[in-house]
Amino acid sequence: MIYFDEKKYIQSVLAKTIREFDYHQVLDTGKWLEWQQAFRSKLAEITGLEQIRRQSAGVPLSPRVTEIVEFPDYVREKIYITSETDIEVPFYLLLPKNTVKPVPLAICAHGHGRRGKEDYAGNFESLEAREEAVRQDRDLAEQAVAQGYAAIVPEVRGFWEMARQEDMDEGKSKSCDDLQRISLMFGRSLIGERVHDFSRVLDYAATRPELDMDKVMITGNSSGGAVCVFTAALDERIRLVAPGCYFCTFEHSVVSVHHCICNAVPGMMQVGEMYDVIGLIAPRPVLMINGESDPLFPIEGVHISFEHVQNIYEQFGAADRCELFVGDGGHRYFKDRVWDFVREHLGS
Repeated sequence: MIYFDEKKYIQSVLAKTIREFDYHQVLDTGKWLEWQQAFRSKLAEITGLEQIRRQSAGVPLSPRVTEIVEFPDYVREKIYITSETDIEVPFYLLLPKNTVKPVPLAICAHGHGRRGKEDYAGNFESLEAREEAVRQDRDLAEQAVAQGYAAIVPEVRGFWEMARQEDMDEGKSKSCDDLQRISLMFGRSLIGERVHDFSRVLDYAATRPELDMDKVMITGNSSGGAVCVFTAALDERIRLVAPGCYFCTFEHSVVSVHHCICNAVPGMMQVGEMYDVIGLIAPRPVLMINGESDPLFPIEGVHISFEHVQNIYEQFGAADRCELFVGDGGHRYFKDRVWDFVREHLGS
């Protein structure tokens, strides 16, 4: 019996693959802005974002607030907006009290988990759930409020209110497999749809006078880290990026390790590596957050990728704007360096 050798297959294909937007091609010419413009356009094409934007042009946001809850330090609103025709995105907006308006804004992207945005927004199912989230630093919105930031926590497409009802009724935690299957058949991807949803949330945020749109950051965890990277690469309104437990090379992670299919982007390796995508964020500040023993995003690939990111940022004269923080643990978010980094680059 002879079985398929996945590792040999990957290495064979990698050896024959030339990335169209490999940043090394720009080192001699120095045409970094032209590279970013062309690469950003290509990335919007392969993720399906260009198509989604075209098909959604002119669709009104039609916001509706369904809940307002007062807490000692902030007010939490639950809001729905229209992302595409017949598709609404729910999110929470946490506005700190007793602060000078407008306030800076943190977009918080949740990772895989049945209840999606709820824990990240502080809407815990139980005291035990709260304690566990705090131990894992997943209380992102409340962290942001404590720092004087407003926080928006959107539902990531494929989870909780943006999952299929039949999946939730069956006790499943996500709808990524089927939603990705469908999106690919239409020339889209879940990554592209998620970026579009988050960009629409930014459109809404721009209508709120309480929010300072010149100070918008995005941070998130796992697949939420993926949303951070691709949203910031494709939407320049994001001023600072802090992806948690996602940064690596695609070669060492999504290509070589079993991942949810929602992480796949059609033809990505023919276009760019993860550090090339991070290059679309330069020279905006970026803090990569990883776990030393994360099996999904191996630390070897993390360090290889970061060396390339440093090289790109040096070309922009912004070497002090990219950092890597490695926490003592596995696949989880680490807040240790996040808010100091934010204050240093965005202020408070």
